[in-house]
Amino acid sequence: MKKENIIISAKAESAILLLGENIRLARLRRKLSAAQVSERAGISRSSLWKIEKGASTVSIGNIAQVLFILGLEKDLSYVAQNDSLGRKLQDLEISVKKRAPKRLKSTKNE
Repeated sequence: MKKENIIISAKAESAILLLGENIRLARLRRKLSAAQVSERAGISRSSLWKIEKGASTVSIGNIAQVLFILGLEKDLSYVAQNDSLGRKLQDLEISVKKRAPKRLKSTKNE
């Protein structure tokens, strides 16, 4: 089964690149080699390299494992912590659907 290519916005790509750079800097500050971190995280060195280069194809599980090895797993809890838009919507009691509507099946005229 072939994977679909996902189009990522420029802002999201910048954020992923910054995350990778920050992970690399954290590893270097701790004086850990790529081999040490990848072995402890249970991932390949190429996966760690992709994380540090900001590749969008790396799984969040691998990123979380590397953060755990670096002692930064608590940083994940900060994601969406200060969701000002979400809080405003909540305060206005605007209902937001939990799921996107189902796609309508196209009907073919035979």
